[in-house]
Amino acid sequence: MNPHTRAMIAAAAYAFISGQKVAGLHDHASGRDLQIAAEARKGQLQGYDGDRAVQFGGALPELFDAGDRTFVSIDINGTKVSGYDRKSAHAYAAQVSDQRVQLYDYGPGTWFTYDIQVA
Repeated sequence: MNPHTRAMIAAAAYAFISGQKVAGLHDHASGRDLQIAAEARKGQLQGYDGDRAVQFGGALPELFDAGDRTFVSIDINGTKVSGYDRKSAHAYAAQVSDQRVQLYDYGPGTWFTYDIQVA
């Protein structure tokens, strides 16, 4: 899946599980700070990807990425998240702990780590 899709999922997962507002992410794979914000309330998510200047969000279990014009499913079980990116046709799994999200993308078969900046 696209790197920006993984980052969007990481932000959404953290917002849903922690209940905190996400103000940005640090992507360890690229070594970059990403301008992504997300806030979850009562099963609804509002997010903004400042690097692409697009909104994302929706109600569980589906999130819509307005930039790619596609849906990503997200299923939350405790501190674990799993789902499917319809654009790439790849499944993923993620784990949220402290201010970090580790995401496994089944497409390339690789782990990706994101540090979360909270508002």
